[in-house]
Amino acid sequence: MTDRLAISLHAVSVRRGGKWVLRDVAWRLRAGERWALLGDNGAGKTQLLKLLCGDVWPTPGGAEKPPYAGGRLGDGRSYRVGRQSVDLIDAKHRIAYVGAEQQDKYARYAWNLRVRDLVATGLHRTDLLLMPVTAPQANRVAATLRMCGMAPHAPREFLSLSYGQKRLALLARALVQDPDWLLLDELYNGLDSDYRRRIDTVLAAAAGRGQSWVATAHRAADVPLGTRRLLELAAGRVHALKRIRPADLASLAKRAGENPKVPARVQKGEVRPRNAGVWAGDGVLVRLSQVDLYVDYRPVLRDLDWQLRRGEHWAVYGANGAGKSSFLKLLYGDLAPAAGGRMERTGFPKGTPIAQWKRQVGYVSPDLQSDYAVDVTVSDLVASGRYASIGLVDAATAEDRRAAAYWLRFFGLLSVANRRPRELSYGQLRRALIARAMTADARILLLDEPLTGLDPAQRAIMKRLLERLMKQLTLIVAVHHSEDLPRGMTHGLRLHNRRAYAVGSYSAT
Repeated sequence: MTDRLAISLHAVSVRRGGKWVLRDVAWRLRAGERWALLGDNGAGKTQLLKLLCGDVWPTPGGAEKPPYAGGRLGDGRSYRVGRQSVDLIDAKHRIAYVGAEQQDKYARYAWNLRVRDLVATGLHRTDLLLMPVTAPQANRVAATLRMCGMAPHAPREFLSLSYGQKRLALLARALVQDPDWLLLDELYNGLDSDYRRRIDTVLAAAAGRGQSWVATAHRAADVPLGTRRLLELAAGRVHALKRIRPADLASLAKRAGENPKVPARVQKGEVRPRNAGVWAGDGVLVRLSQVDLYVDYRPVLRDLDWQLRRGEHWAVYGANGAGKSSFLKLLYGDLAPAAGGRMERTGFPKGTPIAQWKRQVGYVSPDLQSDYAVDVTVSDLVASGRYASIGLVDAATAEDRRAAAYWLRFFGLLSVANRRPRELSYGQLRRALIARAMTADARILLLDEPLTGLDPAQRAIMKRLLERLMKQLTLIVAVHHSEDLPRGMTHGLRLHNRRAYAVGSYSAT
């Protein structure tokens, strides 16, 4: 086996948006090691991954830096292969990143490559395919797709894949490089048990080849099998650095399932008062009759008969690709039934502009998160929920500011109100988008994997908040993990093989 890359950080610091996100981090990563990178939202995990692979540079002055010596860069990083020092350019070619942020990037810019071409970009470490693929390269791509179980999808367009298929395609793109290090940023987020097992198999083969990884995680189940060491960050500093033990995973699992202390405002159910509006009284809010749903000319759901009544709260579940996200988009108004199906919205007769409906419905999804590359402040992002828009067309009004400030304070985001969305951690941005949904004064709240990327404390707080809100609005939430459901869900809808199967009573665990 050829020598693999080793990485050392020597008291490096990173400042972003006027704030130190990493401070005096010292870390040695030896070839063949496999690490879990733990920490709460905003602790600096993603920035640390970007620092390792050279996409983020240390900030001078964060700590005393020794002079260049023994392969050490002047910024506090050093890279070695065996006994030989290598420069950052060579090191970058030995490191591959996979994560939700990367997946969002392809959606945000509508880079809809064929899967085989997407994987081929990994050979040159470019986002797009800039040169023809040679025959040996095509063979290498095909072999990697087979290894990841994605060969049947090679000719498909990337954006037509299910969420889990996209993640496997991006993992194949990373592995086709034969990297020494895989940087896995919340790799298992949003994946069902089948895709998790498939990724476990792929990573086990990578470990057998002597490849290393650093995997961020909030759940014990999201730490890849074979991980032996952990680094935990707290407020940008190294809090723990040690060999991982079963007790550490048990502690992480306990944190993910327990209910830490919840702020008094959530315990007391403090929420903004809502008016009854057009939905006063009981009855059906939404009715679907013989609905067929297509996305990019591909059938997703067939012959769907379903209705939502006031006071009901639905859990939507199914495997990756079953149609959960598409179902929520249908309810929100981003997708429409095929000809012959009918969708009725009480209080909104046929011909009503869809924007009026969207102002009554809060919506949070991974797709929405990928859209937020607009250059707005987090405060304006949250305020835009009042208009169901991506950003604000006009300057925020005083009422917009008050509503945004209320929910920013509630979710602990006031300190980042003036930052841009891409300056937040993935979990912080998810909380901001949920805050955005709250400003809409919604009567129905549609949540697609709403707790993905949140640390255990924030998940517990969000669940308690949702439980209070369920007394005043109707909640529909798509999840893979039952522990992400708030208590009080009344119904379940299982999507499978393009059909929907309602469950009369559904309780979260």
